Amino acid sequence: MYQQNQLAELRVDRFVRERLTPALERASVPVAVEMWEVPDEPVPFAEAVQGSFEPFAVGRPWGRPWGTVWFRVTGTVPAEWEADPAEVELVVDLGFTAGQVGFQAEGLVWATDGTIVKALEPLNNYVRLNAAPGESFELYVEAASNPDVGSDWSFRPTPVGRKSTAPTASIYTLRRIDVVHRDTEVWELIQDIFTVRGLAAELPETSPRRAALFAALEDAVVAVDPFAVAATASRGRAALAGVLASPAAATAHRVFAVGHAHIDSAWLWPVRETIRKCARTFSNVLDLMDQDPDFVFACSSAQQFAWMQRFYPELFERIRARVAEGRFVPVGGMWVESDTNLPGSEALARQFVEGKRFFQEELGYEPREVWLPDSFGYSGALPQIAREAGMDHFLTQKISWNEVNRFPHHTFEWEGIDGTRIFTHFPPVDTYNSILSGEELARAERNFADKGRANTSLVPFGFGDGGGGPTREMVAAAARTADLEGSPTVRVASPAEFFAAARAEFDPAPVWAGELYLEFHRGTYTSQARTKQGNRRSEALLHEAELWAATAAVRAGADYPADELREAWRTVLLQQFHDILPGSSIGWVHDQAVQNYAEVARSLEGVIARSLAALASGSAEESGSAGESGGVANASPYVIDGIAPGGAGLPTRGADVRVERDGDILRLVNDWIAVTVDADGLIPSIVDAASGREAVPAGTRANLLQLFRDTPTQWDAWDVDVEYRLSGEDLTAVESLDIVEETPQRVTLQLVRRFGDSTVTQKLALAAGSPALDIETQVDWHERQRMLKLGFPVDVHTTSARSEIQFGHIDRPTHTNTSWDVARFETSAHRWVHVGERGFGVGIANDATYGHDITRHSQEGGGTYSLVRQTLLRAPLFPDPEADQGAHTLRSSIVIGGVDAAIETGYRLNLPLRPAGAGVVEPLVASSSPAVVVETVKLAEDGSGDVIARLYEAHGSRAETTLAVGFPHERIVRTDLLERPTGEGGATLALRPFELVTLRFVRG
Repeated sequence: MYQQNQLAELRVDRFVRERLTPALERASVPVAVEMWEVPDEPVPFAEAVQGSFEPFAVGRPWGRPWGTVWFRVTGTVPAEWEADPAEVELVVDLGFTAGQVGFQAEGLVWATDGTIVKALEPLNNYVRLNAAPGESFELYVEAASNPDVGSDWSFRPTPVGRKSTAPTASIYTLRRIDVVHRDTEVWELIQDIFTVRGLAAELPETSPRRAALFAALEDAVVAVDPFAVAATASRGRAALAGVLASPAAATAHRVFAVGHAHIDSAWLWPVRETIRKCARTFSNVLDLMDQDPDFVFACSSAQQFAWMQRFYPELFERIRARVAEGRFVPVGGMWVESDTNLPGSEALARQFVEGKRFFQEELGYEPREVWLPDSFGYSGALPQIAREAGMDHFLTQKISWNEVNRFPHHTFEWEGIDGTRIFTHFPPVDTYNSILSGEELARAERNFADKGRANTSLVPFGFGDGGGGPTREMVAAAARTADLEGSPTVRVASPAEFFAAARAEFDPAPVWAGELYLEFHRGTYTSQARTKQGNRRSEALLHEAELWAATAAVRAGADYPADELREAWRTVLLQQFHDILPGSSIGWVHDQAVQNYAEVARSLEGVIARSLAALASGSAEESGSAGESGGVANASPYVIDGIAPGGAGLPTRGADVRVERDGDILRLVNDWIAVTVDADGLIPSIVDAASGREAVPAGTRANLLQLFRDTPTQWDAWDVDVEYRLSGEDLTAVESLDIVEETPQRVTLQLVRRFGDSTVTQKLALAAGSPALDIETQVDWHERQRMLKLGFPVDVHTTSARSEIQFGHIDRPTHTNTSWDVARFETSAHRWVHVGERGFGVGIANDATYGHDITRHSQEGGGTYSLVRQTLLRAPLFPDPEADQGAHTLRSSIVIGGVDAAIETGYRLNLPLRPAGAGVVEPLVASSSPAVVVETVKLAEDGSGDVIARLYEAHGSRAETTLAVGFPHERIVRTDLLERPTGEGGATLALRPFELVTLRFVRG
C-alpha cells in the first residue's frame, strides 16, 4: 500500500505540474510596456507619471539594488476571446526568484487616476482587469528592485545592506507582462488536489481515509483528459467531490484561521521600504476581500496604519471602511510589534498608549489582544502593562523556537511579576506564515499540548516578514477544510472570536508564572550598541522632557509641547521594533536609527532647555532675585546631592574622597567604600566602610575585560552560543595607568589597553559621598566575530540574581539545576543587576548595556561566589558586516548594598543631574516611600492640563506611601494607562509588590 500511495503522489504531482498548471491560462497576449527609472529614492505617483517613459521589452534587465522602476502598461483584451470579464487578468513576472516572498522584487499596480489596484508578488502575480473582450486598459506598475539580503539563510556577509555599498548593476529581468484568460475550473481543480493530497500525506499509512483519498486522486487523474484539460477539468473535480464532502469527526481539532501578514517594520530592508510593503500587502488584502465576503484579516502595528494615512490616504480610507465592517481587524494595540526585553518601563507602556490611541481616534476600534508573534522573548512585566492598557489576551508563537526546552502549554494564563494574569495562546502550528497546507494543519493538531482539556487553536495565514499577505489559494484551502474528514476543522475568523472560544472551553487554564524567556537570539541584548545607546538615552530625555515641561506648565504657565513630545515618542517607539532595537537589521536601518536618535535628542534637549528656563524665570520672579548660578535639576526619583527628586536647586556635595598609594597599588577611599586598583588596572578589593566586609572574592579581580570568539551556529546578529565560554581571553595588559583627577570631591584614574585592532580607555572614578564606583569604558572597536565582556566577581553565596525589567525586577536562578536554567546562560537587564545574600549584596549598574551573564563558582575553603559580566560589544557579520565597528562609550557602576542601592544607582547613572540655573523648584509629585518610585510625571494626553503620575513598587515587597502633591488640585483619580478612570485615588496608597499605578491629578 505504501509503495502504491508513493507512486500515486508522484503521478498526481507530475499531472499537476505538466498538465493542469499550463492549462490555467486558456489564452494570453502581450502588452505594450514603457519604463522610467527613478533616479534615487521612491517618488509619489503624481511625480512618477510625469517621468520620461521609454519603450521597454520583456527580457531586458531592470532595477539596481534598492531602486524603483515605473512601468507603464497598455493593452487590449482580444475581441475574439469568449471570456467573462472576471476571468481576464494581467499576469506579471518581474523576475521573481526562488527566494522567500517579500525578500525580493515586488510591484504595486496603480490605475491612471492614482488609485491603487493591487500588488505583484511571487506566488501572487496577477491583477484582475475585469475587462470585457475588445476593451483597452492602461496601468502603472511601481516596481521595487529590492535585493534578497539573505532569505537562503546562509548568513553570508553582503554589501547590499547599505545603499552606499550595494552594487549598481540591474539585478532583475522582466520575464513577462501578459493579458491572460484564466480558466477558473482548472484553478479550482488544482485547489481541490492541493487539499486532498496534503491531507492524505499526513494520515497514517494504514488509515482507510488515506487510502480513499489516494484512490480519489487517481480517479481524478484518470478523469481529466491530458490533451483536453479545459474541457474535462470538471470531471476531475467530480472525482474528488465525494472525499471533499465527507465531514470531520466530532472530536476534530478546531482551527480558527486568521488572515495575517507579519510585516517587519524594518529588517532586511529599510523603513522606507516597509511603508511600501504595507501598501502592497494591504492592497492585496482589500482585493481579496472584494473577491470573498467571508475573508477576515488581522493587522497589528498602529504605525503601519499611520503610514497608510500619511502616504496612501485613498488606500487608508478603503481600509477604514473594512475596519468598520469588522473584516480588516486591528490587533495588538501597540505602536509597533516591539521587542519587550529592552524597552524601558514608560516606553513599553507608551507602545500601548500610542497604539490604542491611534486605533480609537482614527478607526473607532479598540483591540483587546496583544499580538507579538515574532519578538525575542517576553518580559515578566508585560502581563500587568497589557492589562493596565485594557488588553485581555496575548498571542505569540516565538517560544516554539526554543533551542532546549519545549514549552508545556499552548493555551494558559500567563502571570507577571506582580501577579497579574493574561489569557495567552501559542499557536501550535508554530508559524505566523501558514499557507493552510495539510502538513501545517496536521502539525497544529499534533503539537497542541492541552488536549483533553481544550481542542482549539489559532493559525495565522499569509505570507509575512516581508509582507504579501494571504492569497486566494490560501482562502480556497480554508474553505475546503472547513469540515473535512481527517483534518482539523478550519474557520476563518477574527482573533477575538478565537479567544472567546478558547476561553469558553478552557477555564480554569493552567498558569505559567514569570517571564517567557526565549532560548534563542540571546545576542540581541547586545548587537548594534549605538542603537541601544540611542534608545536608552532617548528614553531618559523623554522622561526629563515630560517632567520639566509639565513642571513648567504648572509652575510657570508655560505651553506644554504635546505635539513635539508625541512625535519624539513615536520615533522612539518605532525604533523599538523587534528587529531594530535588538540589532538584527541591515546597516541601513541602524544608520538611520542613529540619525533619528540624534534628531530626537536635539528636539528634546530644546524642550528641556525651554522648560528649565521658564522655571528659572518663574523662580527669579517669585524670589525677587535674578536666580542663582550653579543650580541643578534632578529628574531621577531619588535624592541626589541634596536635590529632591523631580526638583531643582543648589547641590550639596561632600569632600571626603582621597587616594592612598602603596607602590603600584592605589586605593580610592571615601566614607562609603575603599577600592583597591592594582598595577594592571584591575580591582582586587572593594571594602564596605560600614561593615568592613570585602566584596571581591579572594584571588579574583573585578573590572576584568574578557574577549571571546563569537561565531554562532546560525543567525549571527541574533545569537550567542554557550560555546563562546570555551575561548575566553583575559585582557590584563595595561599600556598606561594614571591619576587624571584628584580633588576632595572626586578622584579619577585612567588606563589604556590595546588588543587586536582595538583600544580601550577606561576611567575609574569615585566621588565624595558616593557609595558607587563609576567606570567609563571607551572602546575603539575593530574586531570581527568577537565579543567583549566586563566582569565583576562578587563574594556572595546565592543561587539567584535580580535584574531590572519594566516596573520592577525579576529573580532568575544562577544555578544550573534544570535544563531551563542551563538554557538561560545570557539574560537581559535594564539599568542594573544585583546579587546578594542576607544583609549584604552588590549591584552592577549600566547606562546602555542590556546583555549579562551571571554564574556561580566555587571558592577555596568552601562556599561559592557569583560572577557578574556585562556584555559590552559584539561584532557579527550578518546582516550588517560593519556592525558596531568604531568608537563606543559605555558606563557602569558598582555599588555595595541591597536592591534599593542598585535601583538608586541605576537611576543616578541614567538620569544624572543637569545644570539648571534655577532657584529651588519643588517637585510636582513626590513619594514618601523609597520603595514606591514615581516613574513618570506628565500632562494628560487629552490636553486638559491635568497632571498624570505613574508610579510603581520597586523593591518587590508590599509598601505604603503618601504622595506630596506640590500644586492645587481638585481630586485624584486612578486610571489605566490610557488615562481612563478606574476608580477614586488618593494621596495615600498601599501597593502590592511591583504594582503599577497611574494617577490623574485633576486641576480644575
